[in-house]
Amino acid sequence: MRVLRRWTTVLVVIAGTAMLALLLWGWVRQRPQDVPWAPLDLGQPVGVFTGRKLTALTRDRAQCLMLLDRAGIRYTALPARSGNGECGYDDAVRFGTGGARSIGYRPASLGVSCPVAASLALWEWNDLQPAARALLGAEVVAIDHLGSYNCRRINGRSSSDWSEHARANAVDIAGFRLSDGRRISVLRDWRDKGPVGRFLHQVRDGACALFATTLSPDYNAAHADHFHLDQAYRGPMGWRACR
Repeated sequence: MRVLRRWTTVLVVIAGTAMLALLLWGWVRQRPQDVPWAPLDLGQPVGVFTGRKLTALTRDRAQCLMLLDRAGIRYTALPARSGNGECGYDDAVRFGTGGARSIGYRPASLGVSCPVAASLALWEWNDLQPAARALLGAEVVAIDHLGSYNCRRINGRSSSDWSEHARANAVDIAGFRLSDGRRISVLRDWRDKGPVGRFLHQVRDGACALFATTLSPDYNAAHADHFHLDQAYRGPMGWRACR
């Protein structure tokens, strides 16, 4: 009798484990963006591991360009560039017009690393446009930026680490232009208590899920007029910054 009860317990545990495995398998199939081993797909909703997968593209240029192509993102691959110290890049792109994206950049000459470009596209689809429609009753038609590539160290100091800007792996976003003619400024509107301020805070939070580093006016005075977004690679499980 004791042996029978023991076997019954074993069978119940096996059946329960099998049921949990089936549930997990079904969840993974429905939400591949939430598991670390599933390949990145820019057409999937943003998940728990999307940001880390985007950052990992800094080590795989061919995969990154393939993902842009598959997502229908039009771009021009820029010639490699070298500079002093750790400055330079070999994976920068410039967005083209049309295709799966609808937002332009001012100035239009923006060139960023491929992982930053992929992240900006997901930010547009999953955060900028939904937030603009819901909170402002309009769409974002252009993004004002302060540039990407800049051969310098962090904070411009001569002895600090090299900035991600030195590799075109960062972009500074200053504001947004809407389809109804309004212009939203990070500097002017960050502390707004109405829908414009809520929009800026919501899209900042959305960027945190996509970029390795997201810095806003909440970080320090040096970022009072822009969002700093970069894909600094700090290892597979390296720390991420959101402020």
